[in-house]
Amino acid sequence: MLVTLDKAISLINEGKTLHIAADDSLLAQLPRGKWIGGTTPYFIAEDGGVFTKDMLYVNEIDFASDVRVAVYGKYNIFQIVEDCFDNGLTMLILPYGSKVTEKYAKEAPDVEELLLHPTVGWVSGHDLATSEDSKVYDGTTGTAYTDKAVAMFLRLPEGKTAMINIVNIFEDDKDDPVITFPENTLEVDKCSVDGREISFAEYIREKSVDTQMPLVADYNGVYFNISVKSIENGKVGLYAPVFKGIEYRFARRVSNYVEEFKNRIGATGAQKPVFSCNCILNYLYGGLEGKKTPPYAGPVTFGEVAYQLLNQTLTYCEIV
Repeated sequence: MLVTLDKAISLINEGKTLHIAADDSLLAQLPRGKWIGGTTPYFIAEDGGVFTKDMLYVNEIDFASDVRVAVYGKYNIFQIVEDCFDNGLTMLILPYGSKVTEKYAKEAPDVEELLLHPTVGWVSGHDLATSEDSKVYDGTTGTAYTDKAVAMFLRLPEGKTAMINIVNIFEDDKDDPVITFPENTLEVDKCSVDGREISFAEYIREKSVDTQMPLVADYNGVYFNISVKSIENGKVGLYAPVFKGIEYRFARRVSNYVEEFKNRIGATGAQKPVFSCNCILNYLYGGLEGKKTPPYAGPVTFGEVAYQLLNQTLTYCEIV
């Protein structure tokens, strides 16, 4: 829920366990307590998508029987699989553009233990009209970081389980050729198209690819997106890495973002998600300002975490 600064301070002082998203000017004013946070001024609230630097989005976590908070850098980020509760949920926030986020993005799919421990979260961002730093906050110390990740480990009551899912409105265009890449990378020079090596930037130009549509890979029936960030000096920058040996195609065009979200959301059957977030690219390309996506509300992010880093998805968690 979106709340005022005074309300957020009151909840912290009451000892509530909280996940908070807000502009840095607000997060910096919060007292120490049982909370973690990340920067963004974009939200999907109960009344619709909104840009605000005057309100904070707060998830009150009332389902955990125990809570721990820890901070990690690029060299020990995967220690989260050792530090989490056996029957628990890890909420992870990573700052956009940092080395720890790059490390997590590239290596998380190869950390098999990660799949045994439900991990959900997001990449913090900033006002796109500025060049502000993206930050995460460890509320237990009141410390902000631009180069570290913050994790909140939540122990679940006996008999309860965390279920993490995504809503992805994209599917690969089967009429397009298969694209593969020679390495795991966030910046692409060359690719292979149906086995023929070519400049990826040149391929996008020649095909007049609409880069609002992401690359899509089928991971055992689940579609994962890789969104194009930039094309500069013959290289294609990506918001999440492509992986060697994985087959990609560009997504089939979506004619109506909002309607597609409504259709996909209706099919999920989720009732009371305890956490959700939606990608900034969906917010921008789909014109989600003022649009509702019930029952999902939360921060608009620069990347989503559902075990690994994702793009252009709505990510959510339920406790069942």
